[in-house]
Amino acid sequence: MTLLIVLIFILGYVLLATTHLTNVNKAAIAMFMGTVGWVLYICYGTDFVMSQHPREYFDFLAGEAPNSDAVKYFIYDNIFLKYVGKAAAIVLFLLATMTIVEILNNNGCFDFISEWIRTRNSKRLLWSITVATFIISANLDNLTTTAMMLVIMHGIVQNRRQRMLIGSAIVLAANTGGCMTVIGDPAGVILWGEETVTATNFSAYLALPALTAWALPTYLIGRCLPARLDVEWPAIPYRGDDTNLNRLQRLSMLFVGIGGLWFIPTFHNITKLSPFLGALCVLAVLWVVNEIFNRKLMNAEQMIQRRFPRSLQYGSLQMILFIMGIMLSMGVVNETGFFASVSEWIDYNIHNVWALGLMSGLLSGVVDTFTVAMTNLSLYDVVDDAALLRWVDSDYMANFVQNGTYWKIVAFSTSVGGCLTCFASQSGIALMKMERMHVGWYFKNCTPKVLLGWMAGMALLWVECYLLK
Repeated sequence: MTLLIVLIFILGYVLLATTHLTNVNKAAIAMFMGTVGWVLYICYGTDFVMSQHPREYFDFLAGEAPNSDAVKYFIYDNIFLKYVGKAAAIVLFLLATMTIVEILNNNGCFDFISEWIRTRNSKRLLWSITVATFIISANLDNLTTTAMMLVIMHGIVQNRRQRMLIGSAIVLAANTGGCMTVIGDPAGVILWGEETVTATNFSAYLALPALTAWALPTYLIGRCLPARLDVEWPAIPYRGDDTNLNRLQRLSMLFVGIGGLWFIPTFHNITKLSPFLGALCVLAVLWVVNEIFNRKLMNAEQMIQRRFPRSLQYGSLQMILFIMGIMLSMGVVNETGFFASVSEWIDYNIHNVWALGLMSGLLSGVVDTFTVAMTNLSLYDVVDDAALLRWVDSDYMANFVQNGTYWKIVAFSTSVGGCLTCFASQSGIALMKMERMHVGWYFKNCTPKVLLGWMAGMALLWVECYLLK
C-alpha cells in the first residue's frame, strides 16, 4: 500500500509538471492526491499505525482490544487532524492576506502606484512597477499582488511583447520579494509557524540574495525593451462611491493593513499563537475601519454588491484548495515513512544541502514551487541543540537546526527556481492566461536571465552562511 500511495504521489508530480499541456487544473490534481492518499492509508491503517505510532496507539486503546474502528478513530484524532490543522493555518493566513489586499485595492489605496509609474520611459516604468511589486509581495500574498500589478500594467502598456517582458519581471519580483520574509510566501509561513526559522534571522539572510535574484534579471529584461513604450493612461477605475475616500483615509487604511501585517511577527513572539490568528486580527481591524470610512455609502447600490471582496471568489479558492490538497498529500506520504527513507538516502548519497537546493530549484521550475518546497520541508525535522551533539556528523546536521542553512536554501531556491518557467508558480500561470504567453517564448527570453540571477543569489547566500556567519 505504501508503494501505491507513493505512485499516486509521483503521478501527481507528473500531472502538475504537465498542466500547461493537459490543461488540468492544479487544484484538482492536488485534491486528488490528498484525498485518495488518505483513503488508501486508512484502508490499511493498522499496518501503518503499528509501524509508525505503536506506543501512541496502545495508549489510545487504554487496555481495550484493538479493532478496525479503533484504529480509524486513532488515525482521525491523532494523525489526520494534525495535518488538517497545519493546512488550515496556511489557508487562513492566505485568505486573510488576500482579503486585506482586496479591501485596500477596492478603496483605491494602491492608486498611487499608477501615479508613480506614469512615464513613457521603459526603464523607469519597469523599475517602478517591479520595486512596488517586490515591496508589497514581501508583506502580502504573492498571487494577489501579482494579479493586481499585472492588471495595472496591462491597462497601461499597449504592445503585447512589451507587456510579456514587463509581466515576467513582475512575476519574478513577486516571487523573490515573497521569499524575503516569513509572511510573503506560503513556504515561509510554514517554516515560521513550525518555528523552523525566526522572522529576523530569515529576512536578514535572504534580503540580499532575493534583491540580487530580482534586480539582475530585471536589468537584463530592461535591455530588451525600447527606450519609449507604447502606453496609454486610462482613467482611474470606477469602484462605486467608495472612490470618494480622501488621501488621508486611504493612507490610514494602508497603514492599518500593511502596518498590521508587520506587527504579526511580534504578535507571534509574544503569544506563541499561530500567525494566521494575527492576520485575521489585522483583517478584522481593517474591515471595521473600512466600514467606518464608508458608513455613508453602505446603503448605496454600488456598495451592496461589494461588501465581500473578490478574493473570496473562484480564482483564489483554487489556490486555497491546491494548498490544502498538497499539504494533505504530503502528510499521508510522510505517515507511510517514505520521506524518512528518502532523507536517509540523501544523507548517505548526496550529503550536501547546496546540491539539494540546486536540484530543488530546478525541479520547482518543472513541477510547482509550493509542491517542491513542501516536499523538501517534509524530508527533515528541526534538530535541537541537544540532539545535535549526539550526531557523528554534527557539522552536516547543523544545517537542520532552527535557522539552519537548509531551510533558507529551500525557501530561496524553490521561489526563484519556480520562475525558470512560466507555468511553475501560480503567479506565472496568471501571466500566461492574461497575455496568452507561450512556454517557448518565456524559455527563450526570460529563463536564461532568471537562471543567472538565481545563481548570483545562491552565491551570495553561500557567502553569508559560511564566510560572514
